[in-house]
Parts: sequence; C-alpha cells; structure tokens
Amino acid sequence: MAEILIENVSKSYVSKDGSVQALKNVNLAIESGDIFGIIGMSGAGKSTLVRCMNFLEVPTEGTVSIRGKALSDLSEKELRKEREKIGMIFQHFNLLMQKSVLENVCFPLYIQGKRKGEARKRALELLKIVGLEDKAKAYPAQLSGGQKQRVAIARALASDPKILLCDEATSALDPQTTSSILKLLEEINRNLHITIVIITHQMAVVREICTKVAILKDGEVVEKGSVEEIFNNPKSQVAKELILTDGSQQTDLKPVIQSGDRVRIVFSENSAFEPVIANMILKFHEPVNILKADTKNVGGVAKGEMILEFPGDSEKAKAMKQYLKERGLAIGEVTDSVD
Repeated sequence: MAEILIENVSKSYVSKDGSVQALKNVNLAIESGDIFGIIGMSGAGKSTLVRCMNFLEVPTEGTVSIRGKALSDLSEKELRKEREKIGMIFQHFNLLMQKSVLENVCFPLYIQGKRKGEARKRALELLKIVGLEDKAKAYPAQLSGGQKQRVAIARALASDPKILLCDEATSALDPQTTSSILKLLEEINRNLHITIVIITHQMAVVREICTKVAILKDGEVVEKGSVEEIFNNPKSQVAKELILTDGSQQTDLKPVIQSGDRVRIVFSENSAFEPVIANMILKFHEPVNILKADTKNVGGVAKGEMILEFPGDSEKAKAMKQYLKERGLAIGEVTDSVD
C-alpha cells in the first residue's frame, strides 16, 4: 500500500479574471520510506500539489489517500488528527520571532496538550537530532538561515510525523548550507523511517537526496520514475532542460554550435573505466566537439556526463551514436539551447 496515493487530482482557482487550473489529473504513488522529489519550473503547480497532500488545499477533483485513508472522507476533527502525522517545512522557516528556539519547537506540543515539562524534554531531544541543542535559549534573529531551517525541521518532527513535506525548504539557502540540510533530511529518513516529499525547482537537490521524482509542467506530471533513470534518459523536454541547467547555471550552446547533431551522454559505472570517446574517434577517424563535461552525484553515485557535437555533414554520426550505446552509455538528443 502506498504511503501517499494521489489519484486523478485536479485543482482550479476562480478569480475575477476567470478560472486557473493549477493541477490537471495528477496521479502519483509515494511509497513508505521514499525520499520523493517533485520538481518543475516556477508556476508548474508544485506547491499546490504538496498542499493538497495534507488538505491545506482541497482538490477540485480526485482523491488523496494517506495509508489507504481518503482525506476527503474524514471529518474536520479526524483531518486535524491525521495532519499531526504529516509535518511540513517551508522556504522561509515560519518561526515565531518573539519566542526562543526551544519554545518554537515546543509550540506544536503545547497545541497537542502536552505539559510544559514533557514538551521541553521532547523539544531538547529534537534539537539534539538537528544539531542545535546549544541554541535552545537563542532567538531566531540570532540564527543563520541554515540554523533557522534546522529549528523548523525540529518543530515539524515534534508530533512524531510519518510524513515530512518540504516546500522549497532549501531555496533560500546557499549551496553549502543546502548540502548540510539535505544530509540532515537523509539521516531523518533513514533513522526515523519518515517518508519525505521534497518540492523544488533545483535538479541538484533531487539528484543529491531523492530516490524517485515526478516532473511537473503546467500542472501536469510529464515524467516520473527513479532519479537515476530520469537523469540517464530524460524523455520530456522540461526534464532535459532541468538537467542541463542543473546547479543554477544556464547552458547556452548557440554561440559554440554552427551545425551538427548534439547529444548528451551519461557514463555508467562500467563505461567510466574505458576511454570511450577516444576509442570512438580512433575507430571512425572522425572528430567530435566536447561542448560540456561534468561529474555529478546522483543518489550517492558519481555520474559522468558530456554534451557532444557531431559534424553536420558526417555520414558516420549514426554509427558513432550506436557505438556509444553498445558501450553502455545513456544517450539523448540535445536542443540548441536551454534558456
């Protein structure tokens, strides 16, 4: 049974300017223990989708089920109880600035009716998990962005959730701090057995931590599967664009390309030990232009990728591409630019 099952979910908003469809017939199954990424460009519907998972937004159509229980079938009281099992963290932390770090983490425990001593004991345990036990008496204004997000994570864990929803939780952080927060989420997933859903527009976040991913465009899921599968062989145009702009660096190939076929290749573990490109050039006696070369971490595995250009008038390009495939490389076409 899926931990989170989203079936035919659509969401529309009506304003004075007319109706806007934020989600269109979304279907996803998120298994227990997954770190599941939902990625897309701005306006793709990511945040609306994650808010439908705990019914902060009620879908216009379709069903959201948590461990087989449809949220639409619950009473308001039952829904509040179910939400206690679904923690949520946000891009801008949403901390109470006039309260200490300890009191921020205690806040949801007080709402649940916990006594002050019991709440404080639990809050200190959670601050230790996120590495901030020495900041219990500090106030949010005295913390860095990364520390604020750690407090927000501790607060989200206070009710012992089974699911943690992260809505652009690292977008306001620098790369080094982002990496430390992702490592913390990975530890929480592994040690506390919490299913994590990460909403992001950064492919670097997805390939660093997620096991599976769904790609949204204009409110629709255009591609889904394992992160490794989509990184190696992206099928949708938006997936290719997100991969090529991975790391927030835009890749514009127009200035260096005059003509010719362009392909993106990904080296598997086995193919990395063979000088494949050099051997191909020696075999076919035809040069290729290396437009980009990089190594990226995909779920803890180093993946080499290149963008190659074959001469426009080449009669051997097809055979050369087949040569690369036969040596275990993933290969896909590349458009002129990713803007």
